[in-house]
Amino acid sequence: MPVRKAARVLGGLMATVAVLGMAASAQAQEKKIKIGVIYDLTGPLAGGGSELQYTGAKIMLDSYAKKEVEGYKVEAVYADAQSKPDVAINEAIRLIEQEKVDMLLGFFSSAQCVPVAARWITTCISSAVLDNKNFKYIFRPQASGDQFGLIAMDFIANNSKEKLGKEPKDLRVAIIHEDGAYGVDVAKGNVAGAKKAGFNVVLKEGYAATAPDLSALVTKLKRAQPDVIFHTGYNPDITLLLRQAREQGLKFAALVGHGAGYGVYEKLKEGLGGDVNHFFNVDPISIWLANQKTMDPKLPPVIKMVGEEFDKAKPGVAIRSAHVGMAASNTYVFLTEVLPRAIKKYGGVDPEALRKAALEVDLPEGGTMLGFGVKFHGDGQMAGQNERSFPVVIQYIDDKSSVVWPKSQAQREAVLPLPAGSTYSNK
Repeated sequence: MPVRKAARVLGGLMATVAVLGMAASAQAQEKKIKIGVIYDLTGPLAGGGSELQYTGAKIMLDSYAKKEVEGYKVEAVYADAQSKPDVAINEAIRLIEQEKVDMLLGFFSSAQCVPVAARWITTCISSAVLDNKNFKYIFRPQASGDQFGLIAMDFIANNSKEKLGKEPKDLRVAIIHEDGAYGVDVAKGNVAGAKKAGFNVVLKEGYAATAPDLSALVTKLKRAQPDVIFHTGYNPDITLLLRQAREQGLKFAALVGHGAGYGVYEKLKEGLGGDVNHFFNVDPISIWLANQKTMDPKLPPVIKMVGEEFDKAKPGVAIRSAHVGMAASNTYVFLTEVLPRAIKKYGGVDPEALRKAALEVDLPEGGTMLGFGVKFHGDGQMAGQNERSFPVVIQYIDDKSSVVWPKSQAQREAVLPLPAGSTYSNK
């Protein structure tokens, strides 16, 4: 089925379920909430972070499958989007129409998330998912893509003179991105942040994440001679770009990635070896790096449980990806804040009950495992977006990741520029 046609079918189907609450009513009589979970378990997006997101969500859902929530059993039904938007849409339709799920949870790729718009979005960040849509039954706990782009620019602007030795207006920056919904959205934030900082943008270009050759883009980067490269991509396109950059002798002072493929350190190191040392990544904070002293005291034991279960599933991983904790935390918010309130206060798990319960969630900073709070926008431009979410900037150094920005969350000073002797260093 073509993507656009499937999206229209799905939209109509979700609206029907929302209005009539047919599947939800049936499940409520059985005292069960059935949750459809969609991630990429195969294809290129799986290794780029989606399978790790699935792992985090599954750890949390499995822990609640062993106990009831206000008398309701939690049952998860999993589907593989296969790294293809049309498959994601068809699987969403199948879960709603055939499996009779009460809600959808998940989605890694914004290219899938924009047309599908699951009811509880644990991963994808594109602003286009919610911007001016005024959805009633869709909520996203984590930060949006434009926030990723903005904080990256803010980080470099605040370190430009002291660490890079240049006034922001003299700093040459390149903005490159995969040309899907995710990359385009983050790049918009980059552009807005660059304008605010007064950076000299010497190159802005998108490319297809499935491109077999990115040497032409590397050539453009060499000609532009940026001090800092801001890159939004998945994997293997990140690996391909940087391998070809190494071969062609591209040099720069810093590289800042934005989630997705940059959030999976093991995959980066597998493809690039020690060259990933001192790269930056923008993502929601890893639950294992968040400041537990300012956190709700009930959350550290949950973080410990997620870590232990992840280590069983993925033994020997040097850095637990932020993707795992992001999905676990966002799923936990639904299971502990939205679902119990919907059942106790609004009588069940129909769409209207879940919507009312979600809009009443009011968690201060430190109220989630990701460090931020939760308060969803109601009607308006970004209806359903968590207004209290924020990403952070981390840096990989010697097989460890540390938060370096913002200052309120920073664990160490950023190392800028790339040390002399590094493969890409322009020193």
